[in-house]
Amino acid sequence: MTPRAERPPTGGPFSQAFHEAAELVGRRWTGAILYALAHGTHRFSELKRTVPGLSARMLTERLRELESAGLIARVANEGGARSHYVLTAKGDELRPVLIALNRWAVRWTNVEPSNQ
Repeated sequence: MTPRAERPPTGGPFSQAFHEAAELVGRRWTGAILYALAHGTHRFSELKRTVPGLSARMLTERLRELESAGLIARVANEGGARSHYVLTAKGDELRPVLIALNRWAVRWTNVEPSNQ
């Protein structure tokens, strides 16, 4: 999918486009997975280790959703034995949003920042 030309906000208090984006990125574990991928290329096992509490089943489900939405791509390594996941150009445009959200969270939540 190619991006549409930038359009001015609707002027009202509701935006269907924003709502759909927030629903996609705001699903449980999705933001954490995207944030991990924004820090590099990862294999499935690396993502599972990076995000505490994330089950293999849920990771598989979220990776499929993100791939279907065009935010990530699954890349097979030579020989096809292992693959890894990367942000697509569409997903990479979320990087500044994810970083800003993390900056906000560190400042305004009671959770101690990790060293990752």
